[in-house]
Amino acid sequence: MNNKNISDRELTAGGRLKAFLTSRSFIGFMISLVVMLVVACAFFYPDAFEGNELRQHDMQQGTAISHEVNTYEEESGELSRWTNSLFSGMPTFQINPSYPSGKLITFAGNLYHLWLPSPVSLLFMMMTGFFILLLAMRVKWYLALPGAIAYGFSSYFIIIIGAGHIWKFITLAYIPPTIAGIVLAYRGKYLAGAALAALFAMLQIAGNHIQMSYYFLMVVIGFVVAYGVVLYRKHNMSKWWKATGALAVAAILAVAANAPNLYNTYMYSKETMRGKHSELSGNSGGGAVNASGGLNKDYITAWSYGKSETFTLLIPNVKGGATIKPEKGSNKLMSLGDTDTASQLVKSGTVSGEMASYLSQFPQYFGDQPMTNGPVYVGALLVALFILGCIIVKGPIKWMLLIVTVISIALSWGHNMMWLTDLMIDHFPMYNKFRTVASILVVAEFTIPLLAILALKELVDNRDRWRSYRTPVAVSFGICLFFCLLGIASPSIFGSYLSNQEHDAYVASGMAQQVPQLFAAIESVRMAMVSADALRSFCIVALGGIFLWLFMSRKIDKKTFCAILTLIVIGDLYTVNKRYLDTESFVPRTLAAGEPFPITKADRMILADTAMNYRVMNIPQFGEAAPSYRHKTIGGYHAAKLTRYHDMIDRHLGNFSTGNISEADMNVLNMLNAKYIVMSDDEAYTNPDALGNAWLVDSLMYVADADAEMGALDSINPAVTAVADNRFKPLLGTTVAQKMPGDTIYETSYAPNELHYAVNSAKGGVAVFSEIYFPWGWKAWIDGNETEIARVDYLLRALKIPAGSHSIKMRFDPQSIHTTVTVATIAIIIIYLAVIAAALLYTFKLPLRRK
Repeated sequence: MNNKNISDRELTAGGRLKAFLTSRSFIGFMISLVVMLVVACAFFYPDAFEGNELRQHDMQQGTAISHEVNTYEEESGELSRWTNSLFSGMPTFQINPSYPSGKLITFAGNLYHLWLPSPVSLLFMMMTGFFILLLAMRVKWYLALPGAIAYGFSSYFIIIIGAGHIWKFITLAYIPPTIAGIVLAYRGKYLAGAALAALFAMLQIAGNHIQMSYYFLMVVIGFVVAYGVVLYRKHNMSKWWKATGALAVAAILAVAANAPNLYNTYMYSKETMRGKHSELSGNSGGGAVNASGGLNKDYITAWSYGKSETFTLLIPNVKGGATIKPEKGSNKLMSLGDTDTASQLVKSGTVSGEMASYLSQFPQYFGDQPMTNGPVYVGALLVALFILGCIIVKGPIKWMLLIVTVISIALSWGHNMMWLTDLMIDHFPMYNKFRTVASILVVAEFTIPLLAILALKELVDNRDRWRSYRTPVAVSFGICLFFCLLGIASPSIFGSYLSNQEHDAYVASGMAQQVPQLFAAIESVRMAMVSADALRSFCIVALGGIFLWLFMSRKIDKKTFCAILTLIVIGDLYTVNKRYLDTESFVPRTLAAGEPFPITKADRMILADTAMNYRVMNIPQFGEAAPSYRHKTIGGYHAAKLTRYHDMIDRHLGNFSTGNISEADMNVLNMLNAKYIVMSDDEAYTNPDALGNAWLVDSLMYVADADAEMGALDSINPAVTAVADNRFKPLLGTTVAQKMPGDTIYETSYAPNELHYAVNSAKGGVAVFSEIYFPWGWKAWIDGNETEIARVDYLLRALKIPAGSHSIKMRFDPQSIHTTVTVATIAIIIIYLAVIAAALLYTFKLPLRRK
C-alpha cells in the first residue's frame, strides 16, 4: 500500500512536470528565449563569435590599474587587496572586488546568461530580465517578447557597452528580475517571490554599481506602496505584510551575500574623496568634494540632461546624437563632416573644401552635456504606447510608473532644474555621493516600456472595447506625431543649433560673425539631422498606429499583430543602436591578443631597472591609468582615491603638470620614492634624490592638526626630519635617537600586500617607509612581534625601531574580509536553497492535465 502511494505521488509529480513542459506557456517562453538569443547574436555578429574584442576606455583603465594584482595572483595564487600601481598605493576594494564567496555568485550569473560570449550575454541578460518581470505581471509571452526586446535595445544600454561601463550594465540587467520577485510576493507567492528577489538582488549588488541600485530604490518603493494601496482597497493588508516581511528577509540575505564587498567598500569610502572631506581647512578636495563629505554640486551636475534634450526619448538625433564612438580600441569623433548633409553641401558647392575641413572639427552632438556617447532613446512607438498607458491603464501601478518617470526625467536635468537637485542633494541620504545625474534616466528607460506593454495588454485583453479606446489611441499617437511634425518642419523648435558651450566660445566671442558661412553650414547640417530623425520617428509611430488599428478592427489576428510589433521594435532600435556600436567598434582578435598599451621608449628604459620596488612619475599622463599597467606610479586614475592623497595632489603633486614646481614639491616626490620622472614617451630621467623604500630620520616634529602637518612639508627635509600628528606620539615616542654611521634599513622582499625589511640601528629610532598609510588592514611585526604603524609626513608609514639588527614585516590582510566572506557564504547557500525549494513547490503544485 505504501509503495503504491509513493508510486502514485511520483507519477503525479512527473505528470505535472510533463504537463508544464508541454504547455503553451512554457513553449511560448522557450520561443521567446530563442528569439531574444537570436536577436542578441545578430546584433553582435560576427565579432562576438570571432573572438573580436571591444577595447572600451573604461575597461582598458581597469586592465591597467589591476594589472599588478592580477599578475601577482597568477604567479602566487594569492589575491592581493592592495596595489602599488597607482597613487603610490591604495586598497583594491574598488579596483578588483573579488572574494572567495563571489565564485558562488558568479556561477548563478553564468547559468543565467547560458555561458554566452560577451557582449551577446549582456544583451541577452537585459532582455531576459525584463521578460521575466512582464511574465510576473501577468503579461502573455507574445506581448512580453517585444517589450523585452525594446527594453534591452534601449540605446543607453548599448552605448554603455561600447563605453565599457560593464558593471553598470550588469547591475541594470538584474534589476527587472529583482522587481519580478517583488511582484510575485505581493501576488501571494511568498516563497517564490522572496527567493527570486533575493537571487537577483544578490546578483545585482554583486554588479558593484551602487548608484544604479540607489536610483532604482524609488521604483522598488513605488511598487511596495502601489501594492499596499491595491491590497488595502481589497481589505487584505495581511497579504501585504506577509509579502513585505518575506521581501525584507530576501533583502537581508542579498546584502549579506555581498557582505565582503559592501562592508569593506563602505569602510574604505570613509578614507576617500567620495566619503570623507579633506581635514585641511578651506580645502574642498580640488573642487570635487564638499565639507559634508559628499561631492560638490558642480561636480554632481556636470553631466545634466537638457530639458529639450529629453525629446531624444522620441527622436534620437534631436541634439545630434553622439560626440564620440568607440572604434578599433579608441574613440572616434563623430563630426559634422561625416554626415550625408555635409557631403551634399560640398558636392553642391555650397561649402568649400576648406570649410568642410572645419566642419570635421565640430561634433554632431550639440546638447547640454560636455560630451556623450549617444542619446537616451527608448523607441518612438514605445513612447506613444507609454502615453496611451497613462490614459487607459487603471490602478496604483500606472500612477506609480507615471510619477517615477516624471521624477527621473526632472532629476536628470540636474543644473537645469537646480531647485529640485538642491532638494535631493541637501535632504536625501547618499544622493550627493553620485555624479552624472543624467544617468538617472535609466529609471525612465525602465518605466516607459513597462507601462507601454501594460497598455498593449489592456488593448489585447479588451479588444471588444475598441470604440472606447479610439480617442485615447488617437490622442497618444497624435501627440507623438505632432512633435515629430514640428521637428520635420521646424527643427529649431527643440533649441539652438549650438550647445551652450559652443555659444559661449563662438558667438559671445564674435567668432561666428567673422565666418558666417561656416556657422550657416553647421546650422544646416545639425538641423537636417534633427529633421531626418523626426521624419523617421514619425514613420515608426504612424506604422505602429496603423497596425494597432488593423488589429483592434479585427483586420489582422493577434499572432500577426504581435509579430509585426516585434519586427517594428527590432527594426527601429536595432538600426539606431548601430550608429553608436557596430563592427567597426571591435578590435580584431589578432590585434586584441597583443599588449593593450603600446610600450614606449621611456617604458623600456625604466623596465631595464630590475630593482623590485620603486615608483615612476609620469608627468604628461599623471591623471591617466595607462602608466599603471607597467609601473608603480605616483599618479593614476580612479574615482575614489584616498582623501589625503588627493590633498597631496592639490598641494604638491599637481604642480608638476603646471610647471610651477617648488623645492617642497620635489621633496614630496622624493619621499614617495619617484626614482624615474617621465617627460614624454621618449624621455625618462633618473631622479637621484629619491629617498628609497625606507629611511631612518634624525628628528621628529609633532603638530596639532592636518593643516600644520601639510604646512610642515613646505619647510622640512623629509630625508632627515619627519612630521607627525600629536595622536601618534604614544607610538613613536617624544624623542628620536640621532642616526649613527652604519645605521641602515632596506627592503628585502616585495609583494603588493607584503613587504619585508632589514634594519640595523645602533641606538634605535624612527623608520619612515615610502608606503601609503592606511588606518586599518595593514599590520607590522618586528622580529615576529606585532607593533602598531604610525603616520608621518601626511601620507607615509612609520615605526619606532629598537636598537640592534631586526627584521620587519608588513602585511595587508584585513580581518573584516575573512569574517564577511563567512557571512556571505552562509547567505548564498540559504538563497540557493530557497530557490530550489520554490522550484520544487511549484512543480508539485502544477495542475495535472487529464485526458
